[in-house]
Amino acid sequence: MPEPAASRAVPPDPGLIGGGAPAAPLTPGRPRSVLPRADRREVAAIFAGGALGTLLRAALAEAFPHSATSWPWPTFVVNVVAAFLLGYFVTRLQERLPLSSYRRPLLGTGLCGGLSTFSTMQVEILKMISAGDWGLAAGYAGASIAAGYAAVQLATAMVRRVRVRR
Repeated sequence: MPEPAASRAVPPDPGLIGGGAPAAPLTPGRPRSVLPRADRREVAAIFAGGALGTLLRAALAEAFPHSATSWPWPTFVVNVVAAFLLGYFVTRLQERLPLSSYRRPLLGTGLCGGLSTFSTMQVEILKMISAGDWGLAAGYAGASIAAGYAAVQLATAMVRRVRVRR
């Protein structure tokens, strides 16, 4: 008969705190784990962009409420606009402008991340399914993904079409 799982458990390593990363070398020759330091200005840029994007999204959601069995236009539009902006910012910052440590975190991760709301999209799809409107849920999911992808492609093509002055 196999041994119960509890009796096969491996005892915790005394050099690990909370079962995670080593705290300090408790045994000679064991290297200490060092995590990379976060750039506080980069974190501040992400925070500022995220706050702005989230406030814009929340204002739209409050201004245009909808029922569980209707098309959630505010979320759909916000996600497509965020996808377009992400495609624009990433392509422009990567291919057209001088490198900057803070533009992409501010605009891409922060603003577009705060503006887009794919978790809300998922909740809305679940509400549509709960209300028995499977067709609307499938159409909304498909249209959101297709429109978001098309928006990224359009923004990227627009940025690449503009001639660079030298």
